[in-house]
Amino acid sequence: MPSLLFYDNPVALNKAAHKDLRMNSALNSFGFARKTNSVVLAGVEFSEAAKEYPIVFAKSDNQIVPVALLGLRHEENLFVDEDGHWNARYIPGFVRRYPFVLAETGDSGQRAVCIDEGYPGFDHLEGEPLFVAGEPAPVLAQAMKFLEEYQVQYERTETFIQHLQANDLLKPLNAKVDLVSGQQFNLSGLLVVDEKKLLALEDSKALELLRSGELAWVYCHLMSLGCMTAMIDRVATVINGTVATQTATSTVAKKHE
Repeated sequence: MPSLLFYDNPVALNKAAHKDLRMNSALNSFGFARKTNSVVLAGVEFSEAAKEYPIVFAKSDNQIVPVALLGLRHEENLFVDEDGHWNARYIPGFVRRYPFVLAETGDSGQRAVCIDEGYPGFDHLEGEPLFVAGEPAPVLAQAMKFLEEYQVQYERTETFIQHLQANDLLKPLNAKVDLVSGQQFNLSGLLVVDEKKLLALEDSKALELLRSGELAWVYCHLMSLGCMTAMIDRVATVINGTVATQTATSTVAKKHE
């Protein structure tokens, strides 16, 4: 999944070029994510995200990343309404960092703070300034701190994924969703933790996962798959104005086993 998923015009933040730029923090619309059906999660987010979103693993740029499913079909986000409101208690950090992002500047691994100049909340007349006397103003300083913390957690999550792969704990998730209307669609190309292999791990390896805190992330992921039922209900409501029956739910559940 691209790190600049919903950034229309990302540019490096420059205190000279953007010295007069202001941000309207009152603009609380998530319309930019309306066509995004999944976003990357950091492991530290699993405990909250698992309460509302199925957490699975997906391949992106030859890497495997954990993602929160926001929709079950292409360009579908079931959590953003027509007014741009996010209809869930927890909003993933990947979404909350917008319109700011850390982007690599070259092969050296250095990163620069970038902004989406296409963000409608940016203005030169109204809102909170990004810079004061050439230094980051509070709104920018807070955003930079969040980006740094997010990057640290993302790198920790990369280590978590490496441990899952090293122990061969990931398996394909291929699920078919049947709606009462007769419509069907498939979920493919996703991965989940193989619980049987997890339980068969050597004691020393299981202890490593436990001590690192990663075992808790694994079980948050496994429990989050139960949110698939609510996702199916949301899809059915969007399509038919009705809810899915237990038939649709059990079809997916069997594929998890």
